[in-house]
Amino acid sequence: MKSARLHRLFNPRSGRCFDVALDHGFFNEGSFLAGIEDLSAAVHALIDAAPDAIQLTVGQAMRLQAHPVRPKPALVLRTDTANVYGRELPRTLFSRLIGEPVLQAVRLDAACVVVNLFQLPNQPELTDQCIQNIATLKVQCDHYAMPLMIEPLVFRPNAEAGGYLVDGDLAKILPLVRQAVELGADVIKADPTDHVADYHQVIRIAGGVPVLVRGGGRAPEAEILARTEALLKQGASGIVYGRNIIQHPHPARMTRALMAVVHDGAGAEEAIRFLR
Repeated sequence: MKSARLHRLFNPRSGRCFDVALDHGFFNEGSFLAGIEDLSAAVHALIDAAPDAIQLTVGQAMRLQAHPVRPKPALVLRTDTANVYGRELPRTLFSRLIGEPVLQAVRLDAACVVVNLFQLPNQPELTDQCIQNIATLKVQCDHYAMPLMIEPLVFRPNAEAGGYLVDGDLAKILPLVRQAVELGADVIKADPTDHVADYHQVIRIAGGVPVLVRGGGRAPEAEILARTEALLKQGASGIVYGRNIIQHPHPARMTRALMAVVHDGAGAEEAIRFLR
């Protein structure tokens, strides 16, 4: 029964999910470690702030699961590592699954597993690896009743500015989100579009599969709160934010402000009081 785990992921009051991503250390990119150098402290602060879920890797999941508190955020387990986020791309790109990913998720009492579906310019082999990863996970997820979250990511050319650059082009996002649905996603984790007012089209193309919106790079707090409010109005089922929380001077306060928007229907101007 995947529904039992999905009920742990989605808040029963609002029907939405707020997942905080702390899995950035999996990707061997130094700039991603800001705010999570002391991961135990980061996890502890977030447990107190009580988002619906925290996204971690197999090597760090027990920093959440070992805490003897109830209730506490559900675990979303990252199942793949990749080398696509640096300022200069290496000669060979890869996306690799951990061993027996869903069995490890079951042992760690995860509520969901997450895997990437990359689309990089002129890198079809990388997309093929991702599709193979998803095909492997799908069978295991169905066997163990583990929800499968697929993360379709469209990248801009690295040469434009160097490093991890998300492409918010609606025309590119829509088919990749649909491919993720066709591959068997139970939850979609997708980038925001360049124009927030277009996001209802992403929701529609997902055909009833809940869509959680990624936060992307660091943005001013008023901007991220306003964007979150707008995306929820477009039909998003929640958010998965990382750097906009862990790199904020007060991660717990930022978490509570976003929870007010996601679960309480607060506007951005109302929610910002949690940061003062």
